[in-house]
Amino acid sequence: MTSQLNGSVLKAFRILELFAEGRSELTAGETATALDINMITAHRFLHTLEHAGALRMVARGVFRLGYVFADLGDRVRHDGSLPTVIQPVLDDLARQTGEACMATEFDRDMAVCIAKALPDRALYVDIRIGSRLDAFCTAHGKLWLAFMSAADQDHYFANADLTGMTDRTITDLAMLKDELATIRQQGFSTNNGERESEIFALAVPVLTQHGNMISALSVFGATPSLITEKRDAVLTALRQAANAGQQALYGKA
Repeated sequence: MTSQLNGSVLKAFRILELFAEGRSELTAGETATALDINMITAHRFLHTLEHAGALRMVARGVFRLGYVFADLGDRVRHDGSLPTVIQPVLDDLARQTGEACMATEFDRDMAVCIAKALPDRALYVDIRIGSRLDAFCTAHGKLWLAFMSAADQDHYFANADLTGMTDRTITDLAMLKDELATIRQQGFSTNNGERESEIFALAVPVLTQHGNMISALSVFGATPSLITEKRDAVLTALRQAANAGQQALYGKA
């Protein structure tokens, strides 16, 4: 299989990945060092990518990403393929945990259910595809908020109405921000009956290879044991599912 791969194409994509690692600009010297290639080859790659529209030169020998990626990125997010990619992962997760599972995207100020899987038993909690979940009081919503930039988080809270849904809803902004910081650090969130008093959930992010959150997965149900005595086992299953989801996004599943 590897004999069918084009090394030059792989190197070109490795150059583009350097921007995903936090760089806003790139020079031939930095490219040569990162890819362990000579300067002439680095210049050739950069100018070829510029010619193709993938890069743009902003100063002599200094390159930034081309605007073609703005359109391509928008198409990836809205082409409807994510639910299809995630569904087999959710199906496996529901079989493993015996609980309902779902995946979300974030739309403006709410988490939106894009896929679900139900357990093979008579009684379970269900949710409709397309359901919109308040961000500040659900496992999915809090996870999306936790992985936002500080500026986006501030924008959300400037317009949010932190109304208590149950007696467990966190409505104090300082306390909520502290919880979001903890969620970001530990890599998972919970819903302890904060939106509906008898619904409990654990959620983890699905991240790109460079740490950007692209979806969230959860296990949810009507028993608090999900986030108490079953928590560690469910978290292990969720993290394995999130890893499988990431691999599927890159065609490696």
